[in-house]
Amino acid sequence: MEKNNPISPHLQIYRWHISSLVSISHRITGIINFVAFILICIWVSMLLLGESNYSSIEIFFSSIFGKFITLGLTWSFSFQILSEIRHLIMDMGYGFELKMTKISGLLVIFGSIILTIIIFIIGKNFI
Repeated sequence: MEKNNPISPHLQIYRWHISSLVSISHRITGIINFVAFILICIWVSMLLLGESNYSSIEIFFSSIFGKFITLGLTWSFSFQILSEIRHLIMDMGYGFELKMTKISGLLVIFGSIILTIIIFIIGKNFI
């Protein structure tokens, strides 16, 4: 006897939404930020081992790849902060309407890009 159970949605028929994109990106950036915090702690602890160890890491961050990593981590941190603010507002019971979730999701995505550019410009002028 064959049952006609509904088929689960899969990637070929599932339509992506801004909320799902922000949710998945929030989880991925959370993992990236966790690893980044560990690497930052190792980098700072290199100061205890002497200036020669610290300067070799400084050479890495002055390269193109190092600047790309720094810019990516800056975006990751800013995305995580704005996404957490979005979740905090949703935890208070606001923003569950479909239109509001799209607006807040887009604000998180574009806001993190704008915040990264602002941090880059301030850092460029600071250094």
